[in-house]
Amino acid sequence: MRHTFLFMLWIVSSTALAQSGVNIIGSFPPTTGPVPEPWRIIHFDKKIAPTFYQTRVWDGVPAVEAKADSSMALLARGVEVDLKATPMLCWRWRVEDVVKNADMNTKAGDDYAARVYVAFKLPPDKIDFGWRFKLQFARNLYGEDVPDAALNYIWDNKNPIGHRQFNAYTDRTQMIVQRSGTAQVGSWVSERVDVLSDVVKAYGSDQAKISFLALSSDTDNTKSKAQAGFADLHFVGLDTPCVFPSAS
Repeated sequence: MRHTFLFMLWIVSSTALAQSGVNIIGSFPPTTGPVPEPWRIIHFDKKIAPTFYQTRVWDGVPAVEAKADSSMALLARGVEVDLKATPMLCWRWRVEDVVKNADMNTKAGDDYAARVYVAFKLPPDKIDFGWRFKLQFARNLYGEDVPDAALNYIWDNKNPIGHRQFNAYTDRTQMIVQRSGTAQVGSWVSERVDVLSDVVKAYGSDQAKISFLALSSDTDNTKSKAQAGFADLHFVGLDTPCVFPSAS
């Protein structure tokens, strides 16, 4: 009965938020099981084991749980967002520990206990010939899900919050340290970021369109383990507060 009540409450609250103008991207059912559509797994390198994802109620919060074990895969969904109207991305997340051996400066250390990955399609005039050639090569190798560019909001092990740099593998993915260290492990932490401002800083275009949004916990390079949770992803206007339901 409790699960039925929570499920009905989730439907009602999600509907109310959508009607209030909040663009809901990740509101998850209060059940344990596979993550429902439109979420899907993007597994770029089939030689690497995929990270495991499921829905669960975690300390009263309906969420996605990610478990990585020398693994990497994105849990992604397509989104339609007008970044001029709703540039602010809000979410809650948690990690049970950081990836202690991670080092974002190296390919061997390019692992994160948790990250929120925002992929973009850029205007043609922002993609030069060399970039276009590299994109086509990557898409031939890994598939059409390779985006023109991406932002990654990460929970790092040591770099200061606010630090940003391009990924060790590619300068078409910027890493932004949103949380760092172990002070807040084991608890839910709320976030609010200005995606439009960040994509302009990284790629010089306010015409970028989000192609998909993804969640990830990855440990394939450091051959380690990580566990993370993600909940309540939504976009709001610049002056609109984030909306985080109370834990049930």
